[in-house]
Amino acid sequence: MRIAQVAPLYESVPPKYYGGTERVVSYLTEELVRQGHDVTLFASGDSETTARLVATCQRSLRLDKDCQNQMAHHFVMLERVFQHADEFDIVHFHVDYLHFPLSRREAITQVTTLHGRLDIPDLVPLYQEFRDMPVISISNGQREPLPWANWQATVYHGLPPDLYRFHAEAGRYLAFVGRISPEKRVDRAIDIAKQVGMPLKIAAKIDRADKDYFDSVIAPLLNDSLVEFIGEIGDTEKGEFLGNAHALLFPIDWPEPFGLVMIEAMACGTPVVAYRGGAVSELVESGDTGFVVETMADAVEAVRRVGELSRKRCREVFEQRFTAARMARDYVHQFERLIARSEEVSEAA
Repeated sequence: MRIAQVAPLYESVPPKYYGGTERVVSYLTEELVRQGHDVTLFASGDSETTARLVATCQRSLRLDKDCQNQMAHHFVMLERVFQHADEFDIVHFHVDYLHFPLSRREAITQVTTLHGRLDIPDLVPLYQEFRDMPVISISNGQREPLPWANWQATVYHGLPPDLYRFHAEAGRYLAFVGRISPEKRVDRAIDIAKQVGMPLKIAAKIDRADKDYFDSVIAPLLNDSLVEFIGEIGDTEKGEFLGNAHALLFPIDWPEPFGLVMIEAMACGTPVVAYRGGAVSELVESGDTGFVVETMADAVEAVRRVGELSRKRCREVFEQRFTAARMARDYVHQFERLIARSEEVSEAA
């Protein structure tokens, strides 16, 4: 199958540091190539892939200090995609709705995986206008704000099974991985750690938009002997960071569309203590691979009970549900179905 993967340009594929969408696009692209498909990746020039790379900017835009208009590069990329669209059996977009007007007017077989939150009122008229655009969700919870959209399937993310090694022994610290932002609630993680008296290591990215929040709210909380702020980490550090942890804290306060770090922790054998919201209950089996909680008291009690859980079981569930091979097979099934439907429409015309 000839497949185009169209990635955002904010991070490289895979990202050098933080970056959920581009990381998933990398895992999917490499697995599709491994399974024998002819894959072209549209992404930034500093991306690394075994697929054919078409780059419309030299480096990822977040790391390019000279870039003043990120959207301009995305429109150049979309033009390149549509110039070459007849070379592909299907075009798989990961850039939200940017291509919708073009895709509506071009006779190409395409689908979009939506990676972000959808509970934003401004999105309602947009998706109502483009209800003909086929979309894939990354969790069932992600769909809830727009249940009437043209959903094709839910495809959970997956990781290469050898990306992170299994750690059989529980560590002595709690881990937080993600962004420093109000909805990710690292302040809750700090509070939980203090209440249970266990060290907390924070591996987190600070976006420019969240710098004031970090300085005013989070930085004062870091002045505690139990709390260690590490900053951004990449895949090479993340395996040991998560694998050596007692548990991952995921104390969100928003409808998380997926939460990649939860399955990264499971891959290492590390249980997850997460606040209920969005996809959390679809990924974490409470009492099996972690605990799903709703209050601070629940979270503190859950951390104290983590020792009851089997780290081997966390890895087993990861291997059963969240590998890149399973993800790629699920996508190929949807691609085949959409291609067949397009062919039927063409023949009827």
